[in-house]
Amino acid sequence: QVQLVESGGGLVQPGGSLRLSCAASGFTLDYYAIGWFRQVPGKEREGVSCISGSDRSTYYSDSVKGRFTISTDSAKNTVYLQMNSLTPEDTAVYYCATDAIEKYSSSWYAHLLWHYWGQGTQVTVKS
Repeated sequence: QVQLVESGGGLVQPGGSLRLSCAASGFTLDYYAIGWFRQVPGKEREGVSCISGSDRSTYYSDSVKGRFTISTDSAKNTVYLQMNSLTPEDTAVYYCATDAIEKYSSSWYAHLLWHYWGQGTQVTVKS
């Protein structure tokens, strides 16, 4: 069955970097959209980045554009989220997600459109 396992979260100082990993099993991620989302208590899950399943287009939220980069390693069936220049506002639980239906620039950030989710990894940015 489809499984997603995130790792790489932790505590980092403002201005620092982290790389999150999302290891996929039960499917080949080369052919499916993969999204990264984050959530803080009391707030809705927020779309951070997405790589499409068809042409591997990448999308980013305005809040992370230019600082975060999504990438894939087909040999490891893993998706990464490189996060640079982190700020306290990036503190959240980060989730990866996938779905059988393709995602586009107009819809990828809507968390309700994604069917499969990992368990999340905590990222904390503070001095």
